Amino acid sequence: MTASANGVERTVRIRNKLGLHARPAAEFVKTASRFEADVFVRKDSLEVNGKSIMGMMMLAAEYGSEITIRASGTDSEEALNELVQLVEGRFGEE
Repeated sequence: MTASANGVERTVRIRNKLGLHARPAAEFVKTASRFEADVFVRKDSLEVNGKSIMGMMMLAAEYGSEITIRASGTDSEEALNELVQLVEGRFGEE
């Protein structure tokens, strides 16, 4: 985890075979929305709001790609930790 003036961030690899399709994107948004922290996700040069299903779908993050999750504000570390666990746990998929 990296801390900066913009909050905390961590880069993780998409491990589920189907990538960041509708169900995992919805799980991510649902989890991110439980926190007060602002959450942003970046893949390559595109950064989106991690609480937006449309934004998450726009990332088109396929199996093996890397995304960077950034959280700032209240409960940002807790939010980042849970979101990283979700991604590293393959969103409960294979």
